[in-house]
Amino acid sequence: MKPFCSSRLKKKLAPALGSLLVSASLLLSPLPAQAFDWGNAIGSVILVSAQYNMLNKQVSYYDGKGRGEYFNQIKDQEGVNEDPAANAMLDRVMTNLSGAIAKTDPSIEQNPYHYFVNDNKKFNAYCTLGHNVSVNIGLFDTLNYNEDELAFVLGHELGHGEKHDPANGIKRTFPIALLAAVAESQSDTLQAIGTSLLANLGSAKLVTLPMEKRADILGFTYATEAGYNPGAGSALWQRVIEKMGNNRETFLGTIFMPSDHPNNGSRRDKYTKQMYEYSGKHVNVDKKTGHILLNKQDVGMALAGGSMSSRERTYLVAGNLARVYHQLPQDKKQDKKVVQPSARTENDNLYFGDQRVMSLQYGDDGSQWVERLNAATLGKKPEKKSRLQTPANKSIMKNEQNREARS
Repeated sequence: MKPFCSSRLKKKLAPALGSLLVSASLLLSPLPAQAFDWGNAIGSVILVSAQYNMLNKQVSYYDGKGRGEYFNQIKDQEGVNEDPAANAMLDRVMTNLSGAIAKTDPSIEQNPYHYFVNDNKKFNAYCTLGHNVSVNIGLFDTLNYNEDELAFVLGHELGHGEKHDPANGIKRTFPIALLAAVAESQSDTLQAIGTSLLANLGSAKLVTLPMEKRADILGFTYATEAGYNPGAGSALWQRVIEKMGNNRETFLGTIFMPSDHPNNGSRRDKYTKQMYEYSGKHVNVDKKTGHILLNKQDVGMALAGGSMSSRERTYLVAGNLARVYHQLPQDKKQDKKVVQPSARTENDNLYFGDQRVMSLQYGDDGSQWVERLNAATLGKKPEKKSRLQTPANKSIMKNEQNREARS
């Protein structure tokens, strides 16, 4: 019997094995110089192949027939939070998003999403194998139970689910993780590697930059089609920036390659661009000033209110304006025939057409908003040269009014 590792076999496997080991070594610290055992290495590569097939079958099982079993494992591991408000909101959002997805993917009715609220206090949510979704109670707390913003978080996660990113992402790491074990020790630790990967499927965000971008685009489509505020995606990331900074790892939790993910500011701005396109290029938000641009005219920004900053609230106001234009015919040839929306105040609320744009309870100047919105709609400048309302000049305007009252 010829030795297992013949010279001919060595020559055939050498280029491929060398390439694979170079790839794996990128993840490892430099190893001390030592004689390389070809027989053991080739045997390990064969084990890698067998282990890869086993892991691939296991992931496919959890992504299909075993998804209910996997869902129960996740709940047992993370704990189920019974907060009534959070669970009721999650039910509404998932029902609405699923309905929106079903319009283009009826298969969701045969393979509906499983979901629950877990006890984790961090700001995170994820969709894993088998259309299983876990949402941290900390996400609700951070968003102050804002349903529109929650819908964009979950819309993004369902975007991953619809494209099977969880399964594809974890499979992408199998060769690297397994070969890393070979390069490091040439031992039989492959089973342990596989077990570790499968045990962390729920918490790992093993997705690439293209996957993230696609999920953001799909998330916007799902959320807006479900009736949620088109500006909530930008508002969400503005809130994250203000509370946690612009670090790309803030929202993603445990991820494989942090550099593969866009930072929070770029995500906010891309959602704003989607909102602008959604409005027929009528409504935008200047990322430098935070002001709303209606038909390219600056109409100001909302004041801070409740738990929201001025900028976060402004994105939501812009989203409401965008929905009005989205519902109008977008054919330029018909623009003159279409009755353009007009602004008005009613019961301490600002309306644009039939759409409630915002509450005026936080001190926003309703008459000024009406004037500027109507002027921008008609493509005219406001008749009065009133100062744009911003958080910075609100106190100045109030002092001027007090001086006038005393005189």
